[in-house]
Amino acid sequence: MNTQQTVPILDFGSQYVQLIARRVREAGVYSLLVRPDISVEELRKLSPVGVILSGGPSSVYDAGAPRCDPKIFDLGVPVLGICYGMQIAAQILGGDVRPGEAREYGRTRLHIADNSRDLLAGLPQETTVWMSHGDQVKALGPDFLPLASTPTCPLAAMRHVSKPFFGVQFHPEVTHTPHGREIIDNFLYKICHAAGTWQMGSVIEQSVAAVRRQVGDGHVICGLSGGVDSSVLAALLHKAIGNQLTCIFVDNGLLRKNERQTVESTFRDHFNIDLRVIDASTQFLTALRGVTEPQEKRKIIGKLFIDVFKSQAASIQDARFLAQGTLYPDVIESGHSHAGTAANIKLHHNVGGLPAELGFELVEPLRDLFKDEVRKLGELLGLPAHIVWRHPFPGPGLAVRCIGEITTEKLELLREADEIFLEEIIAENLYRNTAQTFAAILPIRAVGVMGDGRSYHHVIALRSVDTSDFMTADWSRIPYDVLARVSNRIVNEVRGISRVVYDITSKPPGTIEWE
Repeated sequence: MNTQQTVPILDFGSQYVQLIARRVREAGVYSLLVRPDISVEELRKLSPVGVILSGGPSSVYDAGAPRCDPKIFDLGVPVLGICYGMQIAAQILGGDVRPGEAREYGRTRLHIADNSRDLLAGLPQETTVWMSHGDQVKALGPDFLPLASTPTCPLAAMRHVSKPFFGVQFHPEVTHTPHGREIIDNFLYKICHAAGTWQMGSVIEQSVAAVRRQVGDGHVICGLSGGVDSSVLAALLHKAIGNQLTCIFVDNGLLRKNERQTVESTFRDHFNIDLRVIDASTQFLTALRGVTEPQEKRKIIGKLFIDVFKSQAASIQDARFLAQGTLYPDVIESGHSHAGTAANIKLHHNVGGLPAELGFELVEPLRDLFKDEVRKLGELLGLPAHIVWRHPFPGPGLAVRCIGEITTEKLELLREADEIFLEEIIAENLYRNTAQTFAAILPIRAVGVMGDGRSYHHVIALRSVDTSDFMTADWSRIPYDVLARVSNRIVNEVRGISRVVYDITSKPPGTIEWE
């Protein structure tokens, strides 16, 4: 993404490195992750207004520990080192780093020596920060000035006297550091003098221009699922190239209730996009008959999706490009964040090997964006809120929420129960406060009492989780009266369900989905 001002983040392997990038962007400055050994010459090409050195799991004195180009500190732009980034900078600039007498993990009290200027300006002299380190900078030398300390870390923040380098031993990017965003803002605006022009409106303009340059008068195919990423992708491409875009929606018979109708009304009727809806439900359900193993379900669905998609794509004349909703975390996690090549995304998230098989050129206008930025983009493009803020829905659809063998009967029961759960969550204004909410149907039956007789019907499991990154998740504390109302409605309104349970397993040890 071509922007005027950039803050490159040298990634030394920190578990929080994506958070650093997001915090910088939230503050209005474009950021991107780069290799820790990037050369100064490569950095200059990015037109940096500042540079951040991330944390990492290594010790700077270990053989093979990642290092940065020492010339970075003579680049002429401010540099902020966080945790390992502070330690490697201190070592390069003449300091001494050794194992600490006491390791610091978690919340720690920070004492600020001078809160009147620079990095720590405006912060209370006593505050809380989040630490995660075993090593410490032990000696600085005359070229450094200590800025803050903790009870066990005398040099918790520092600055260089003559070079624009600042370092913090703690993590300002995490929410556990209450004044962390102020520290990042101070670095960006008081020290780097950033303009703060990174806005989603400008992202739309840049993305539209980039798509038009890449595509020219060619035709683009977009696999539309109805999820946030593919929906924003379709809206953005339509704004850029209009009728040069064709979207393909495959109804695999594993969709939520009314999902196909919602996609058709939004993209065909509202946006007037060329939308091809393929009803392949019979093919998918036939192929899945008798299959109970989760991975086998995924393989069958993935292969059949490619076959159906290829068949439809072949009927679209002059199609040379395939659009994918690849996001920045996908690129980072696939190891391609610095190589400029396509991300190796899971089969059910995108369209697998289709670009290579069909000779398509990839179009990926969202690959520099985080999920929250994609949602903002969708709002600006005019997508309705129920699509922009939709919870994630798995690529294999209800196949991974219909535990055991998939049957038409079980799918219909699951759709009805799932719809009731979502209706009540939305009615209580809880949908935006939870990250993923759904129902699953279990491969067991339970005894119930219906009227004057006994029943022996299916069991529904409700699942709702809270998470910011989906790497870890906790079960949602939905009020008991809401759960009671959901349970009563499902058992009374969905004939064939005799029992409802609520899943209170966190991730880890569990996963978010059941299969």
